[in-house]
Amino acid sequence: MNHYSQTLLRFSALFGLIGAILGAHMAGSGSYAFRPVHAHILVVGWLSLFAWAVYYKVFQTTETMLIKLHFWSAIIGSSGLTIGMWLFMVKPFEIPKAVELIVYIGGGVILLLSYVFFFILTLLNRPEKTEA
Repeated sequence: MNHYSQTLLRFSALFGLIGAILGAHMAGSGSYAFRPVHAHILVVGWLSLFAWAVYYKVFQTTETMLIKLHFWSAIIGSSGLTIGMWLFMVKPFEIPKAVELIVYIGGGVILLLSYVFFFILTLLNRPEKTEA
């Protein structure tokens, strides 16, 4: 399970770096156009992925399909939501609005599923008994 923890931690660090860069850019430019994107990158990308990385490091879990679903939906959903939000709100490229919405809403739905998978995972995870 350590590979799940390590990969989530690395993605968390990447989201944290991007969020910090966006925050510095907004402070330096005096423009807050990136504020919602910045907030979501830090909360869903940095904080949530970090918390899940810690969960997989601390709690002993056996590899199941539910864990794989959670892991991949967490990464794809966090990326899709924040990239889609950036495309939809900042409009850096001339792409069809339908494409923006598919990435934005699709990423959000996948991320929501990730939270559902994690909730179920916590209900099913039974702590191992330790000898005292």
